[in-house]
Amino acid sequence: MFSLLCTFNYEILLWVLGGIVLFALVSWIVMYVLIGRWVYLSNMRRKGKDSWCRGKASCDEPEQIAMYNEGMEWHAANVDKKHDVHIVRDGCNLYGEYYDLGNDRCVIVMSGRTESLEYGYYFAAPYVKAGCNVLVIDPRAHGLSDGEFNTGGFEESKDVLVWARFLHDNFGVKSIVLHCICIGAAGGMFALTSDECPDYIDGMVAEGMFANFSESMKQHLIEKKKPVFLLNDMIDVWMKHYVGHSGKFGPIDVIDKMKKPLLMIHSKEDAYSTPEYAQKLFDKAESEPKKLVWFEHGRHSMLRIADTEKYDKAIVDFITENFSK
Repeated sequence: MFSLLCTFNYEILLWVLGGIVLFALVSWIVMYVLIGRWVYLSNMRRKGKDSWCRGKASCDEPEQIAMYNEGMEWHAANVDKKHDVHIVRDGCNLYGEYYDLGNDRCVIVMSGRTESLEYGYYFAAPYVKAGCNVLVIDPRAHGLSDGEFNTGGFEESKDVLVWARFLHDNFGVKSIVLHCICIGAAGGMFALTSDECPDYIDGMVAEGMFANFSESMKQHLIEKKKPVFLLNDMIDVWMKHYVGHSGKFGPIDVIDKMKKPLLMIHSKEDAYSTPEYAQKLFDKAESEPKKLVWFEHGRHSMLRIADTEKYDKAIVDFITENFSK
């Protein structure tokens, strides 16, 4: 009798312990699912018209504020050349400013996440020097443009193709170069490797281009000392849920289809788009020609302020050597 009771108690104990372990495992997974959703929405969804808006720098970092203020000075000096412009794609009203400087070539500035068109002013100067007009745009979910999510470059790439056709058809622009920063570089690369890309988009300058969004997110999690295992996968699950695209697919998967001139500008101190992956991107690219300009110092997507002369020279040389008449 005692032996049967001990066996019975032992089996109950195993069931209880198994239940506790199962509950803990399910709770752990649910926690990661919910944290992944929170991280994704916190970073990629616009919280309202007062966020990612015009009228202020996207953060309080001194370098970025200085870049924003210098860009506003460029805008003030060229406001007489400005045309307010507007397109519609996928049900979204998208807004921009076109600066007509009397050229038939134009740069379209594709800024990074959180940055409205006003941030794009800062990058205009070297292109003006190289003989380009300038289009700065509010990406979807930024500035005056409609939209709830930054899609990691996927839908933005389709938007920029419509902007390019708009410039060609309405302003007689014959040649377009994309200047793409961080997440904007993913959009630019997707656009240039799309079957829908028109011949008059002639090339691309990419600063801080990442291999794919998930790799960049991993580096952000590491920097903040957050767990990468499972959490990064959960973030990708929510990305697919909300915008229908996977962050595990990125420029690294299409850059070998890019045949037009490519200039990559990258910092050896970039913590998010790591130098290792920048080199992999460059090595895989089949652009003719292609060039990678390294900066020894400078934060991610803040290289022009680190060495303005070197940055501007790289762009002016790229334009004049590859696209001059």
